[in-house]
Amino acid sequence: MSDNQHTLTRIGVFYDGNYFLHVSNYYAYHHERRNRLSIAGLHEFVRHRIAEEEGKDFHHCQIVDAHYFRGRLSAQEASAEGNRLFYDRLFDDILMMEGVTTHYLPVRTTFMGYRQERGIDVWMALEAFELALHKKFDVVVLIASDSDFVPLVRKLHTLGVRVMLMAWDYEYFDEEGRRRSTVTSQYLWEEVTYPVAMEKFIDKDSDEHFSVNRLFVERKKVPTNGSGEEPVEVEEGEVKTSTIFSLKDGYGFISYPQTNNLFFHFSFLVDTDFNDLREGDMVEFTMGKNERGDPIARNVKLVK
Repeated sequence: MSDNQHTLTRIGVFYDGNYFLHVSNYYAYHHERRNRLSIAGLHEFVRHRIAEEEGKDFHHCQIVDAHYFRGRLSAQEASAEGNRLFYDRLFDDILMMEGVTTHYLPVRTTFMGYRQERGIDVWMALEAFELALHKKFDVVVLIASDSDFVPLVRKLHTLGVRVMLMAWDYEYFDEEGRRRSTVTSQYLWEEVTYPVAMEKFIDKDSDEHFSVNRLFVERKKVPTNGSGEEPVEVEEGEVKTSTIFSLKDGYGFISYPQTNNLFFHFSFLVDTDFNDLREGDMVEFTMGKNERGDPIARNVKLVK
């Protein structure tokens, strides 16, 4: 084994936070997995992939710095949006536990009422270049999709820094039936050293070195009797009634304590408009399971 294989590969990871949020929401609400991306899982994947690309041992590829950039609402605006402050703080805790440094700029609201995130991409690019220069990263990982990062990639190459791009191209229909899509800049794909089309890796769902499931937040099974021994068994096709626990952006949860509440999507509704539903409404539904065996609600219908 050469001396180069024994040297440490120093990795810096940089998140375009708004982009990452959209991707995570896609997998949580619109993809068949119905689960959020895991920061810890992504970091483990980064180390495995770079080890594979550079012919090194996994333990010689270490993330020495990670940074997350995003625009953020003021406390007053966030508090007016229900649990927004709580979920922002919860995600901050997750980032902190994984050693990710957060960088926020205020989201500006225009006189037309639109919210704009300004300056974040520039700040991320400047920080990535400065840190690569001073901390001497071997590889910089960008979780981004915008062509605005092409100049950054070129500048990093002048330092001899290799760049991995982790990006997702996907499309789906929103709760109003409109087609939505995210497409990564072709210019950005062509500039980086290691382009990784993450949606292809996830949907392929087979890799001898890394389990795709580790990219997602682990779901905990709820025991039947509190002893932690047996998971709840769901009888598919069984018709139940309960109340709606929460609603948001075309999906919701039905109160069902035995399984930590049941997920449903607007496409699962029968003779019911999603916009007519309210938290606390009584609904009838059919017990079902997703592709991983987790219980969900199908054929959801409002009980008049």
